[in-house]
Amino acid sequence: MNDAQIEDNGSPEQRPARKRVEADWPLRPWIFAGLLALAGLAIHFLTDDANDSGPRIAAAAFMAFACGAFVFTAERGRYVAPAIFSVVTGLVVGGLAWRAVGAGNDVADGGYALAAGLFACLLAVPLFQADFLHRRMRTDYQDIHFFVWTDAITGAGAFAFMGLAWLLIWLVAALLDLVGIPLRELIQKDWFVAVFMGLTLGAGLGTLRNELKIIGTLQSVVLLVLSILALPLAIAIAVFLGAVVVSGPSVLWNATDSATTALLSIAIGAYVLANAVLRDRDEDMVGGSVLKWSGYALALGILPLTVFAAISTGVRIDQHGLSPERLWAVCSLIVAVAFGLAYFVDALVGVRGSWRERLRASNLRLGLATAVFALFLALPILNFGAISTRDQLARLESGVISAEKFDFSALRWDFGAPGRKALERLAKSSNEGIAEGAQKARLEEVRPYRWAGERPASEPLSIRWQGGDDAVQSAVEEYLRADRNACGSENPCAAITAGTLESGDSLVLVTGGFNEQYFGVSEDGQVTQYFVRGGQLLKDPFGTAADLNEPIREGPPNVEVRPFEGRQLYVDGKPVGEPFE
Repeated sequence: MNDAQIEDNGSPEQRPARKRVEADWPLRPWIFAGLLALAGLAIHFLTDDANDSGPRIAAAAFMAFACGAFVFTAERGRYVAPAIFSVVTGLVVGGLAWRAVGAGNDVADGGYALAAGLFACLLAVPLFQADFLHRRMRTDYQDIHFFVWTDAITGAGAFAFMGLAWLLIWLVAALLDLVGIPLRELIQKDWFVAVFMGLTLGAGLGTLRNELKIIGTLQSVVLLVLSILALPLAIAIAVFLGAVVVSGPSVLWNATDSATTALLSIAIGAYVLANAVLRDRDEDMVGGSVLKWSGYALALGILPLTVFAAISTGVRIDQHGLSPERLWAVCSLIVAVAFGLAYFVDALVGVRGSWRERLRASNLRLGLATAVFALFLALPILNFGAISTRDQLARLESGVISAEKFDFSALRWDFGAPGRKALERLAKSSNEGIAEGAQKARLEEVRPYRWAGERPASEPLSIRWQGGDDAVQSAVEEYLRADRNACGSENPCAAITAGTLESGDSLVLVTGGFNEQYFGVSEDGQVTQYFVRGGQLLKDPFGTAADLNEPIREGPPNVEVRPFEGRQLYVDGKPVGEPFE
């Protein structure tokens, strides 16, 4: 029975899902445009001045993903199931966003967990569209293949339409501005931008999804263009693997020196291009035997690339120990190696002709397993911060790494609450080197990022002091030493004491000649950084010196020029920064 007969005579559960959604729905662009416009406005109000408000960011994430999932899954006459699916996925993403934002630095991997949850939900969308809930492992692979590619094409097309619409409205605003109609002022308002983006995205997506028959043809063109790239990539991978075989393990170690990202990127590219050649059935494969065997070669090449990436990551873990980022890299490699192994086995077992169907079947199983695995990782089940902290402490206590080379800053900034609790214990250690390194990391107020050629932490500071007793100088130097890129031999600083603040703290100004920092030092050696705003020293870098409770002025302000006297930092006779008094 062909697809047309199934569409005419079969039940909705029996019909191919791709046939069902091709039905025209004239109201789709209007409904989607209105829905996403309202969602954009709601997201604007939720995120405006939200700062670190977990509930508001979570509500915005829920709104964005629930509405986004609904416009991809809703069909004419079929609203309830897509709405339930969209609400569930929105709750998952919203909950993860709440955890990532609300917990702040207490969670070591909130951003990664959110990304994993998003990835799981994105994988779930084409599965839902293909009626996986009803058909499960009997789901038609052609349906899944159809929805994956049409979702990508219509989504990209909707964003392109939004960009063109935004360009058009700016041109229209410029035109009307010539005759005194202030449209430009309106389109620069944040709420209008949010509404306009939602409106145009919804209209573009609704229009494109009404043309899925045409999109299906465009999909074939896109896959044909991509499949042409399969041959040069297959040749490049063969050359790389040949170099490893001929030159021995030394080439492997050189090739995998911090090259995990590159190897995984090539492996993903090989996977995409192999599937571009593979299509959803043999009848649709084009390009003759050359492209077909290029796809076969790519299927074989994914496994060695992912294995080399795993070796690279293993070497780095052996050198530097575990961290939340490396654990997430390991999880990514588990997925990549699983795909590579499945493709390698399917290609070898099916070399006589069945490899194409085997790979298509593996895509369904691996896609489902990846979605479940990503959702598992997104949920607060495994604490990568705690796991990494235990590993790093074991390396430090066993002497695998010395206190001078140990990255105490990573515990402070990258390992969440377990890392900071470990720093508190290390600061009380009987080992002076460990205690000193932990205490310096605890004093850091910004994360000191490292790069090649950075001076070592043990290098002394280079500061020329003007005034200040030993206690003040020692406190400021200890504070600056936490920022390992400040006041080194290549960037010497000058420090000057500038009196006493109202709190009684000593005011110290530090400059490298092109910038300035302001510090208050208490009698017990506590250092507080200040920022100049409106001629005043403030603890909040985004603060304002104005009285926020001042009533709104009626009428135009009084403007006048007055003499000003104050104090300001000068370097080589030239003023630096703003007056601070």
